Amino acid sequence: MTSRRCDSITGSRLIATVLLATAGATSVAAAAEQPAALEEVIVTAQKREQSLQDVPVSISVISGQRIQDMQITDLRSLQGYIPNLAILNSGVNPIVYIRGFGSGPNNVAFDQEVSVYLDGIYGGRSAQFTAPFFDLERMEVLRGPQGALFGKNTAAGAISLVSAGPTNELQGSATAAYNFDRDGWEGSAFVSGPISDTLGARLAVKVVDQDGFLKNLATGRDDPQLQQTLARLTVAWRPNADFDLTAKAEYGKHDLDGGVTHSGSLTGPTRFTDTHYVSDPYGPAPLSDGSGITSWNLAATANYRLGEHTLTSVTGYSAFRTNRLTAFDEFNPDRTVQPNGGNALFANGFPEDFEQYSQELRIASPTGRRLEYILGLYYDYSDYHLINTTYYERVAGTITGSHRNDFYQIGRTYSAFGQATFHATDALRVVGSLRWSQTNKKGDFKSRLVSGSRLNAQGAAYGKLEEDYTDPSVTVQFDAAERVMLYATLARGSKSGGFVSNTSTTTDASFQFRPERSTNYEAGVKSTWLDGRLTVNAAIFHMKFEDLQQSTYDPDVRTFFTRNAAKASSEGVELDVQWLPVDNLQVSLGLAYLDAKFDDYPGAPCLAFETVAQCNSADPASLANHNIAGQPLLFAPKWSGNAGVRHTLDLGGDLRVTSSLTALFRSKYFIADGYSPIWGVQDGWTKWDARIQVGPVDGRWNVALVGRNLTDEKTVGQAIRLPAPITTTSRSINWMDEYRSIAIEGTFRFF
Repeated sequence: MTSRRCDSITGSRLIATVLLATAGATSVAAAAEQPAALEEVIVTAQKREQSLQDVPVSISVISGQRIQDMQITDLRSLQGYIPNLAILNSGVNPIVYIRGFGSGPNNVAFDQEVSVYLDGIYGGRSAQFTAPFFDLERMEVLRGPQGALFGKNTAAGAISLVSAGPTNELQGSATAAYNFDRDGWEGSAFVSGPISDTLGARLAVKVVDQDGFLKNLATGRDDPQLQQTLARLTVAWRPNADFDLTAKAEYGKHDLDGGVTHSGSLTGPTRFTDTHYVSDPYGPAPLSDGSGITSWNLAATANYRLGEHTLTSVTGYSAFRTNRLTAFDEFNPDRTVQPNGGNALFANGFPEDFEQYSQELRIASPTGRRLEYILGLYYDYSDYHLINTTYYERVAGTITGSHRNDFYQIGRTYSAFGQATFHATDALRVVGSLRWSQTNKKGDFKSRLVSGSRLNAQGAAYGKLEEDYTDPSVTVQFDAAERVMLYATLARGSKSGGFVSNTSTTTDASFQFRPERSTNYEAGVKSTWLDGRLTVNAAIFHMKFEDLQQSTYDPDVRTFFTRNAAKASSEGVELDVQWLPVDNLQVSLGLAYLDAKFDDYPGAPCLAFETVAQCNSADPASLANHNIAGQPLLFAPKWSGNAGVRHTLDLGGDLRVTSSLTALFRSKYFIADGYSPIWGVQDGWTKWDARIQVGPVDGRWNVALVGRNLTDEKTVGQAIRLPAPITTTSRSINWMDEYRSIAIEGTFRFF
């Protein structure tokens, strides 16, 4: 496609339009069917359906309708809506951080610090949740360790995606949108309803074909170009009152052609523009950025009522195949182009194959008793293969060809878990949870230098690990007033150990890293006021990690350092406010303060601002004595949050205007391992999202204008330093977050 920018529609005009639509909201009478109180939010954070206000966990929830309205297509598009959540745009896999803790981008084979669950199925690798991000009922973000009920690799938190299920009545709709800034379109549709008295089904599809937001001066196109096809079929069967079965099959194909990297200066500020320069895919070095992901997810949940108890089985299968390539442009920091035409000197490929089976069985007691409990067993098996290839076009004085690392891993997990809630009085409850897990892994690594037809072995390693974890949690809840609940929690979490997949000189001795453990101290309040028109939820926390797994890259010695980094901690406050001052106006505020830092990190890689006398990367003794205790964690702003308004206005003649405006904000944070104060830090920012929609009151159709990042803030998701001769000129490489996006959208409900 050829990019055509929408010059007639600007972000500031859309912001002004929404503000005018919401002006005078308090003086406009609401329609009779508008809610007189905030809608109750139901979550399954504790393996049961509960009101959000009854769950003693710091949770943020976004409805599927909100995700669709703001054209949020993946986790990276969502992070501004959740305080203390960061999604790293690494160019390879989206990496999730909660309260400052995440797995980092430098070891693709790392298990996630924050695991994502898809309809109850564990997804420990980010490629598993590319396809599920459409036709959702809701998304729950749980902060703090969730090992007791959710399971492994939730040391920092968990994300639960719940897809929309079959409806009791026939429903269906189709939505199409054209994005002016991406010169492309997307369409989605679903049909849902009963097939018989005992059987219901839902079919949802989505197709995307769009250009990107960075002009590739080598090809003349806008990168990255996105083509996406998603489909999900859900069938629900309830033959009698004691049994129900829900089965889901999901397919996703996600092709991204082109990159999002931008060169920057190492010595002064960089002016990021909407252009970049990468190798021509038809030139002598066909090393163009891009990625392809094909994924399959199957899930089956069965509930069988045994008297007053409920036995639940959750069976899952997940698989994906990826083909990723990351190349770097040859723009000089002063925005001039290299005389050689800008072909990349090298590129990194990350093709992956993954397959996972899982099974959970649990039994839940009836509610409303003095003692309530859940007991369960869990098993999963996974098979993972990563090929990490570095392609060289020309590197003066070194090699020409490619360098290939092959990494294989097989993993098994067995666990038993339970939770008991004891109602000491009508107002006081004590909740105890416990999970025991055993993880077994086998890893195999081989590194080769490929030059012509020669395969030269450089390194090889093999390892096995068997680890046992016990993750307990204790919570005390107290109803201080009729709709005010106080809670205090002590919880532990764990993340399994693993193997190094990204260092060519790996040996058996350095191949394995240990598990990490987290401990969370948290107190909070969930409160509802003004007859249900106002909710105020808050939490204060202190989290600490031991044996924190870290993988950092030192460009001077061109080596990854993967190890357990000793100790780190974070503490802060989280606030969520929802207010309905009048029936047709809703105000929301999410705010978080965070102080996250290393408490002890001996042997840490050198920092960008340190002299050789302070830290010498080439001297093992210097590195051994280097400690960055007190240094803040990456991607952990002190302040993060959002504030928004949503307003409805009846125009008469059966038409209604619905408008929303949201400000998303972050204070400054570090984005690079070297902690450079010049290129390794992202200044604070505010981004504005808005939607204005018109349609009939019955919702049969609507037309909307949707804007994201309306003021076109150019922010960097991650940065690294590449010294010469890896690139012709030493520079920083910056992975850019998305620029402004404005689209027109139409929806028609045909049932």
